[in-house]
Amino acid sequence: MSETTIVALDAMGGDNAPQEIVKGAVNAIKQRKDIKVLLVGKEEILKDTLKAYEYPKEQLEIVNATEEIEMAESPVLAIRRKKDSSMSVAMKLVHDKKADAVVSAGNSGAVLVGGQILVGKIKGVERTPLAPLIPTAKGVSLLIDCGANVDARPSHLVQFAKMGSIYMEDVVGVKNPRVAIVNIGAEEAKGNALVKETYPLLKACKNINFIGSIEARDIPKGEADVIVTEAFVGNVILKLEEGLASTLIHVIKEGMMSTTRSKIGGLLVKPALKDTLKTFDATEYGGAPLLGLKGLVVKIHGSAKAKETKTAIFQCVTFKEQRINEKIVAHLAEEMAQAKEEKAGEQ
Repeated sequence: MSETTIVALDAMGGDNAPQEIVKGAVNAIKQRKDIKVLLVGKEEILKDTLKAYEYPKEQLEIVNATEEIEMAESPVLAIRRKKDSSMSVAMKLVHDKKADAVVSAGNSGAVLVGGQILVGKIKGVERTPLAPLIPTAKGVSLLIDCGANVDARPSHLVQFAKMGSIYMEDVVGVKNPRVAIVNIGAEEAKGNALVKETYPLLKACKNINFIGSIEARDIPKGEADVIVTEAFVGNVILKLEEGLASTLIHVIKEGMMSTTRSKIGGLLVKPALKDTLKTFDATEYGGAPLLGLKGLVVKIHGSAKAKETKTAIFQCVTFKEQRINEKIVAHLAEEMAQAKEEKAGEQ
């Protein structure tokens, strides 16, 4: 029998909380027996919401939290002042080893601050990046960072590349994943100061498969498995891809319903088109893990509904089984040992 994964779910975070978040939790535990969800939030509201569902009671528990962090609040102040918020309590459960992971659709900044303050960074990790999987023509790629570090330095991007490689190999199953840095051209001499400084450092890394620069137009083609960038550019790429995908789906549907002929044609291609469009649906891939922490923290969209919530909960099981944090710790320890040996050899 497989080990149970305990997920602390911020039930009050996000635009559609608690209804869609609770629905996602219920759907997850009804589908899998190896999950237990700790619904963190205002107890009375959650009890009322749960009345609409039949579910295995032993797989779900309400953890009362009297406060909630609003989307527009200052992240640092919210985490410091609202110690009994659903997000803070959920993260403390991970810190105290009472849960294996936390999932939140709440204030992104608060998730980042809370992850680092309440869960804690792994020793040796300089910055913790958000790393979502994005759909491509060849499957998926990991975009790292997409929202945590807008002022990243070259050493941060190098660590992102290493953590991203571990993630793609162990979670997604891509052997020797191709790593590329986002740039405005393929040539090594191109780019801003950050890219120009980072490129030779990535090139010198022996334990990653660095293939050079990647332009934005080649990201959807799946030309690299790990897409390395700082958070500002990463977030623009992520939001553009999501917006373009949803717009294209809307335009295609409108076109198919415009005439009698297109409606008939639409019926013929509907099964194949549905499968194709499904691969470009961001909700199919769960949330973005905050890598480099002592526990698992997964951020889902603020507009997340039940489907994305359920997928993110399932994602936590894979993270736990593949022991991602332990592998990052081992990798960093190995690097530190090598650096000490090299330094000793120079003396």
